Amino acid sequence: MRIDVLTLFPDMFRAVLEESILGRAAEKQIIKLVFHNIRDYSENRHRKVDDYPYGGGLGMVMQCQPIFSAVEEIAAEVGKKPYTILMSPQGRTFNQSKAKELSTYDNLMIICGHYEGIDERVTEALVDEEISIGDFVLTGGEIAAMAVVDATCRLIPGVLKEDASHAVESFSEGLLEFPQYTRPIIFRDMKVPEILLSGHHKNIEKWRRYQSLKRTFEKRPELLSRVDLSEEDLRILDNIKKEYIKKESE
Repeated sequence: MRIDVLTLFPDMFRAVLEESILGRAAEKQIIKLVFHNIRDYSENRHRKVDDYPYGGGLGMVMQCQPIFSAVEEIAAEVGKKPYTILMSPQGRTFNQSKAKELSTYDNLMIICGHYEGIDERVTEALVDEEISIGDFVLTGGEIAAMAVVDATCRLIPGVLKEDASHAVESFSEGLLEFPQYTRPIIFRDMKVPEILLSGHHKNIEKWRRYQSLKRTFEKRPELLSRVDLSEEDLRILDNIKKEYIKKESE
């Protein structure tokens, strides 16, 4: 997969995404991350990319020309226009399902807004989808774009050391992840649950499923309505609810 990011601050991405897991994946050519400075595409001799909004108002608006030029040049290099995303508080909220969907594309392009926004003609003519990472406002789209790139790339086969590891993580199937432990067995009087030391894999899987359901019920109960639960899951969840009610009444 190749991801092109249009931003005013490409070094922000290099400092974060060229390290650790994604950095190693890029070195192995499993993914290709290309960060473009939007100013490089400006036709203004001072590399200006913003101007005052028509109709008045506070702040500055990013001009369409540099972004159009960047997208067209990248499309020519790739051979087609990549699926183009604009990081925007007006977009749909990003989640694990969207990350899975985006990981199926061969080429993605992410545009990071700044200032008070981007000329609407960019959205109308170039953008395939607007994405938000939550109902809050950032100074620019860079941090949000990093989250999207990271969550998407780690789902690409070969990026993680164990390809199956993301299948049991939080949100992978709609539930929160079960508790994890490693050495030592006892630390400051806190001991690893005995079931995990038993070597009985079937019982361990049952314990983990129970813990995932319990954690989701306690921390993110709204997720349960979106998950396809088995009859056994529903039975376990019913017991968890009874335990919770009993605990609350004590």
